[in-house]
Amino acid sequence: MIDNIASALPLVFNYTTLSIIFASALFGLFVGAIPGLSATMATAILVPITFFMDPVPAIAAIVTTAAMAIFASDIPTALLRIPGTAASAAYVNDMNGLAVKGKVGHALGISVFCAAFGGIFGSLVLMFTAPKLALVSLNFTSTEYFWLALLGLTAAVILGSGSILKSLLSLGIGLFIATIGLDSTAGHPRFVFGIDAILSGVAFIPALIGMFAIPEIIRTIVYKDSSEEAPVHVSVRSLFSGLGKTLYKYKLNMLRGSAIGNAVGILPGAGSDIGSWISYAVSKKMSRYPEKYGSGHDEGLVDACSANNSSLSGAYVPAMVFGIPGDSITAIVIGVLYAKGLNPGPLVFITKGVEVTAIFITFLVANLLIIPLGLVAILISRHLLQVKKSILIPFILIFAIAGSYAIDNTYTGIVIMLLLGLLAYFMEENGLPVAPAILGIVMGPMLESNLITSLIKSDGNFLEFFSRPIAATLGIITLCIWFMPLLLGLLRKYQNTQRSGYL
Repeated sequence: MIDNIASALPLVFNYTTLSIIFASALFGLFVGAIPGLSATMATAILVPITFFMDPVPAIAAIVTTAAMAIFASDIPTALLRIPGTAASAAYVNDMNGLAVKGKVGHALGISVFCAAFGGIFGSLVLMFTAPKLALVSLNFTSTEYFWLALLGLTAAVILGSGSILKSLLSLGIGLFIATIGLDSTAGHPRFVFGIDAILSGVAFIPALIGMFAIPEIIRTIVYKDSSEEAPVHVSVRSLFSGLGKTLYKYKLNMLRGSAIGNAVGILPGAGSDIGSWISYAVSKKMSRYPEKYGSGHDEGLVDACSANNSSLSGAYVPAMVFGIPGDSITAIVIGVLYAKGLNPGPLVFITKGVEVTAIFITFLVANLLIIPLGLVAILISRHLLQVKKSILIPFILIFAIAGSYAIDNTYTGIVIMLLLGLLAYFMEENGLPVAPAILGIVMGPMLESNLITSLIKSDGNFLEFFSRPIAATLGIITLCIWFMPLLLGLLRKYQNTQRSGYL
């Protein structure tokens, strides 16, 4: 391993590779900061350019772009309450809540350092334990993924800012939206009403943009007098004010979020989106002040932001070792690896050990760059805060329309964005949280396909869902979360009855 590192360093620390990493970082920051333009889209745009690069710079460009774009999505999350990715949607209320309180610099400062910490943590795990950790992911079948999806949906209910009933109702709306389109098993169209444009389902990016951007636009118009806020100034001092104290206070949260994100990222198909949501839910469940979550609280931000980039590194474990994509970005990377002769698989660590080690080192470099370049990006973006919200609204709408249209270059995305935006506005006006609906849309297809596949394999026997050790563990954890409050309530009621009997 040490010999490989010594041989890999010159492949990374040369003028060409470092220039490509720096240029990719700037590109990733630009794409991530624009709502609707995802990290996946940014990496897809880079693929044709990587054909003219050597293997290490090519993969370094994709790794750096993805890491920067996922971090940069927190900028519109805080400033405009428009999450750039599904991962940042988990903590959008806390991010924007701190901005409303005049602590936007503090919120984005947490994002910068936690993203860098999580990315470095994930890179080190990838570097030293990739082959061993990938073996765990191979034990996951459709049954395990079904329970993982249920666990994620349970997190959605926990994340709901209202009552459990309202969170469940919001989740149900999201799951219903996820069923629109062709049935993944039988190929039968559902709820399309003869509209061919939605046979492939409701595109997630337009849904995400609409459900967060449109309500803000409507509220600004309807409540114009109350929605105008004094301009907020972001300075270097505000970025670092109290940041060290906060990060030290929640140092274990940073480590826990990074570990959860990395563990979820290793599972093929999970990715940073689910890792962030689960990490945030665990943080809220274990916090001493869960009632503060969703209103601008540091603790949940530390966990979720650490999980974001850590899970991005984790997704490369099954991609590099077995050629199994961990998420959409690594699916693109696998194609580039094959094109460059670095065929993913256990043998790649033997035949191309130096090149693989060099790729791992680029992970560390990319995540270290988040701190200086991220701070510069935040300071540049502060000019947005000097503009009144009513002036920003037309530009927000333009970005929302452009981001929705860019998904497949049709007007369907714009229509989806507007309709779901109106739905989200009426939900929020009636006290229904939007976050559970978003996660329902994200995880609905995963839940349905793995449920049906598991039922077909088990011939309808539900006991098979507990027949494997990992599946049984996940199932028991999920059921305990569901029924534990009920059991505790019955226990308290019994104890109260016993006390009253003694009296």
